[in-house]
Amino acid sequence: MTIDFWGLGLQAVNVLILVWLLSRVFWRPVAAAIATRQANAKAVIAAADGAQAKADAALAEATQARAGIADERLAALGAAKTEAEAASKAILAEARSKADDLLSAAKTAIAREAEIAQKANDAHASELSLKIAARLLQRMDGPAAQSAFLSGLVAAIAKMSDADRVALAANPGGIELVTAKDMGGARDTVVSAVQTALGGTPDLRIVIDPDLIAGLELRSPHLTLRNSWQADLMQVQKAVTDAA
Repeated sequence: MTIDFWGLGLQAVNVLILVWLLSRVFWRPVAAAIATRQANAKAVIAAADGAQAKADAALAEATQARAGIADERLAALGAAKTEAEAASKAILAEARSKADDLLSAAKTAIAREAEIAQKANDAHASELSLKIAARLLQRMDGPAAQSAFLSGLVAAIAKMSDADRVALAANPGGIELVTAKDMGGARDTVVSAVQTALGGTPDLRIVIDPDLIAGLELRSPHLTLRNSWQADLMQVQKAVTDAA
């Protein structure tokens, strides 16, 4: 077997020429295109990374804002709750104060009404007692009682000052000698005793007043000498009323 070195040499030259042509015509444009695509891809990736970073930053900002809103909401709810509790306590305290005032006023009114009722009952009881006493005393009105009242009237006249006694005896209109009932046969004795006590013979007009129950009284426009069971009962009633 023989080797054709000229043929091998020509083929080697052709291969070298082909490789040179491919490197000059094909591989460089392809490599440039690949480099360009790689650069574009890197740019796209960089832009995507930037967008992702911006998205992450926006998400973080939104998350922070949301957390801030949640904190503000919690703070607002807490403030509202505190304010509501304070308002509720104030309203409750005011309601309690008003209730206490109403209760105190009601107690005061009840106590006042009870006091008024008690006074009314006491007054009614006192009046009833005095009426009963008056009826009992009317039964005791007799000569002995009349004599005792005459003695009491004479003693009261004796206790007057001389000037008052003279003025009473000289009264131009006369003096009323008041009795609870007709004195009958004792009239002259009573009139004489009273005139003597007054130091003269003043004009005495006999007046019958059943309200006296029993007794003898002297009345003039300027002076009254009370000497009767009516006067005594009035003093008792006044003492009871003042004590109440």
